[in-house]
Amino acid sequence: MSTEILMPKATAVWLVDNTSLTFEQIADFCGLHPLEVRGIADGEVARDIRGADPIANGQLSREELDAAEKNPNHKLVALKSRHAEYLKPQKKAPRYTPVSRRQDRPDAIAWFLRNHPEVADSQVARLLGTTKATIDQVRNRQHWNSANIKPVDPVTLGLSSQLELDAVVKKAAEKKARDDKRKGIVEPEGPTLMPASETGVVEDEEPAYAHEEPTAESVFAHHDDEHDED
Repeated sequence: MSTEILMPKATAVWLVDNTSLTFEQIADFCGLHPLEVRGIADGEVARDIRGADPIANGQLSREELDAAEKNPNHKLVALKSRHAEYLKPQKKAPRYTPVSRRQDRPDAIAWFLRNHPEVADSQVARLLGTTKATIDQVRNRQHWNSANIKPVDPVTLGLSSQLELDAVVKKAAEKKARDDKRKGIVEPEGPTLMPASETGVVEDEEPAYAHEEPTAESVFAHHDDEHDED
């Protein structure tokens, strides 16, 4: 069927309950499998779905329905729904950058190249409303205004919101982490202590008696030694 109808299961429910169409006719019109339509008729499928009248919502004419009921080989032809245009997914328009801000985009590009090289050119282009060619020119210092380009973050320049910037940076960081993990690159979690043998520092040796339990003899002997010295 060339024209997709709205709410196919709800439409199939209505056609099963209110017409004498065959399962194959209903399935073909709604884009379903005949067994699925049979399941609707048996109450095994779409039990909680309320039927949608395709005639009332402008997807099928009464004449077309009558012709199909009289001829089981007739394939229903849907009308173009007046609601179809509103329900189509809208393609996101390219970001519009005011003329007064367009001269600032190279500065924002330079900021990304210096501070977040992990962010893909396509992400930078989408966020700033620029092109990959311009990004390459800034990166290779071939931009006509290279001498005056200074890295400035896009939020300060008013080219994006902080939330948009954070989302782009976070997404790029997560992708880099996944790629590094796949390549077996492990980032160190923090500074680690080096063993003394590598630092060149030799620890003072403790005297042999440092860990010996003191005895009465050793205490008095030590006292006598000090007395003799006096």
